[in-house]
Amino acid sequence: MLFPQARSSRIAGSLFVILAREYVGYLIAVIAAFLLRFDFAIPSNYMPHLWFACLATPLLKVFVFKAIGLERCRWRYFSLEDLERLLFGNFAASLLCGLVILAFGPAGFPRSIYILDLVLATAVSAGGRAAMRRFDELSRRAPGANPKRVLIYGAGSAGVILLREIRQNTGLGYKLVGFVDDDPTKTGLRLSGVKVLGEGSLLPELVESLNVDEVLVAIPSATGAQMTQILSHCQNVNIKYKTVPGLAELIEQTNLEPQIRPVELNDLLGRQPAQLEHQRIADQLREQVILVSGAAGSIGSELCRQIARFNPRQVVAFDIAETGLFELERSLHAKFPGISVIPEVGSVQDRQRLDELMKRHSPKAVFHAAAFKHVPMMEKHPFEALQNNLLGTYYLATAAQEHQVDSFVLISTDKAVQPQSVMGATKRLAELVTSGLQDGKTRFVATRFGNVLGSNGSVVPIFQQQIREGGPIRVTHPDMTRYFMTIPEAAQLVLQTSVMGRGGEIFVLDMGEAVRIVDLATNLIRLSGLRPGVDIQVEFSGLRPGEKLSEDLHRDTENLMPTHHPRITIYRGSQLSLGQTSDLIRASQRIVRERDIEAFVEFCQEYLPDYQPSSFLLDGGHREPRAAHV
Repeated sequence: MLFPQARSSRIAGSLFVILAREYVGYLIAVIAAFLLRFDFAIPSNYMPHLWFACLATPLLKVFVFKAIGLERCRWRYFSLEDLERLLFGNFAASLLCGLVILAFGPAGFPRSIYILDLVLATAVSAGGRAAMRRFDELSRRAPGANPKRVLIYGAGSAGVILLREIRQNTGLGYKLVGFVDDDPTKTGLRLSGVKVLGEGSLLPELVESLNVDEVLVAIPSATGAQMTQILSHCQNVNIKYKTVPGLAELIEQTNLEPQIRPVELNDLLGRQPAQLEHQRIADQLREQVILVSGAAGSIGSELCRQIARFNPRQVVAFDIAETGLFELERSLHAKFPGISVIPEVGSVQDRQRLDELMKRHSPKAVFHAAAFKHVPMMEKHPFEALQNNLLGTYYLATAAQEHQVDSFVLISTDKAVQPQSVMGATKRLAELVTSGLQDGKTRFVATRFGNVLGSNGSVVPIFQQQIREGGPIRVTHPDMTRYFMTIPEAAQLVLQTSVMGRGGEIFVLDMGEAVRIVDLATNLIRLSGLRPGVDIQVEFSGLRPGEKLSEDLHRDTENLMPTHHPRITIYRGSQLSLGQTSDLIRASQRIVRERDIEAFVEFCQEYLPDYQPSSFLLDGGHREPRAAHV
């Protein structure tokens, strides 16, 4: 590291070189203006005018150049914005020079000199910078290197940024041979000198004729269907492909190199990042104690991470899985060292433990993510599902209510809509119970969404394991569809709903278009660099107990209302009274004690008229041990 004095000397020396370079350029411009004005034969009676201009003009222009900070512009990053400032600086400097010449210069100064000098000075200063930037780009290409020949898929803003990075950063090891874009009106255009060669369907012939090694996808706004099509084009020629993030992510880092990555499953969903009301969320969470149940799970742990971004006083992470809590605490302390994270081991079924937690920490808000969620597993364990998903929710909710917690957010599921599974029915009952506990003090709301990519026990990790094992991938049914969102998006939208609810609402998150599970499986095979049906087979195993071909986020008869947030709607349906809620809880406690499956089904159908129990459950399959399958 340089000492302060040496560093100051180095900066001063660099500044002197820059200003001297500008001085010489402006001196050349004014001499050239006189030569052009007089056809390269300056009359002797105009020599005093030339000498005065040579003495005054470069000094005045360098002064203006320094005054508006143009010496701080790096030539290698010269841009249109810098050109605008340069034009303004030259115009202001020429205006100042004209006023000085009129006031102090020789009489009869040729007026055309002012215009010629302005044009030439601008050409010298701007052209010099453009030439130096181009020279720098050319000189930075590693001699003797063997760069990969690449096509950029996407002739938009992200593609141009990627082109600029490839030219400036030889560490990427890329040589651009052209653009492709599915917009036919762009074919033949040139972007920064590079031609748009055609549409994506032409990739096979372009790759062969141009000897392309890799395709870089630069369409961050692409939908899931568009990304799937691009992936298909790339796989048709068996070529490597990578993608770049959206412009918002590019802004966060100065270097694009580490952000060029393989195409991921999230890209194929085509979901744009959710826009949050950060200030409202911060006002609720900052300097507060927040409790998250099920904190060791996928949604619970991401909720803890998202909450920590808003500087709470304390995050209480509650779960019965002590290993997951241990890992969560370590990761939160590493990423948010200033946030107090308190891991608490225990079960939502233990009311005494819940009271202990509330007294010890006095949380302002509770996010309830703890639940049994595996559909076929819960068909075999209906009483455990009822005890955990319904009674556990009730115990935590009433503990929060008695200890004057401000808000309670229940994480629900699309499987609660017209449920055909034990898991869905118990989660719908939990929605009813929390809505029936409204007392004007604690705000109880529920947030309902579909499957989450990569969550524990979800289909994606299972498919990925089957691919690693060489297949086959087992899909239950060719027509099965599900809604998907990413874990961070789900957690962020849950936080958003926590500041929107007044109490009693069920918030329904926009899940986009439903995804066919077989398409998900084949895309995962392609993302692994393999061919569906050739390298990895896809087999259909049939629906499992409690599963539906498709899920809904709301009933057709539900009264859905829009909110000010485009990704969130509200369902305000029938609610239980406090007395009905008490009756429901007593009945569920009795069923758990007696373990009577007929009573369980009658109980669910009494409160959920649209509940359709599976034949597996009605036939007593929950009593018989079954071999586990995917």
